[in-house]
Amino acid sequence: MAKGKKNKTDGGSTIALNKKASHDYFIEQRLEAGLVLEGWEVKSLRAGRIQLKESYVKILHGEGYLIGAHISPLQTASTHVNPDPTRSRKLLLKRHELNRLIGQTERAGFTLVPTAMYWKRGRAKLEIGLGKGKKQHDKRTSEKDRDWQREKERLFKSN
Repeated sequence: MAKGKKNKTDGGSTIALNKKASHDYFIEQRLEAGLVLEGWEVKSLRAGRIQLKESYVKILHGEGYLIGAHISPLQTASTHVNPDPTRSRKLLLKRHELNRLIGQTERAGFTLVPTAMYWKRGRAKLEIGLGKGKKQHDKRTSEKDRDWQREKERLFKSN
């Protein structure tokens, strides 16, 4: 019997997570978008040198942009390329997705935050979360719920 072909780049390899996004926002909906990247940025992503913590997604002139993400250039970058680690990167979204996001951010008061970056079939993909901001008391209650779930699992394991 022949073995099946292994597909190791099938969406399982995470590059970076934005844990602060779930702490600061109620994520209502998640969406996948491609990115326009330069060659040195792809090499840096393969090395895992990206930070999404202070980044956000903004829609300008009918197109989505990732702003504030920091991709550190590698030391072995080419001499003729002048890397800008915090440049705005264009997101590749379909027109109907963009129109829906524009409507929800302008009318419904949602915010677009990047939640994760991962490889999918050899391409870098960004997961965008459509969320509403949490108040301080909301953060405390979600922290209590998380602690209670952790404690509950500990009790079940010991019994």
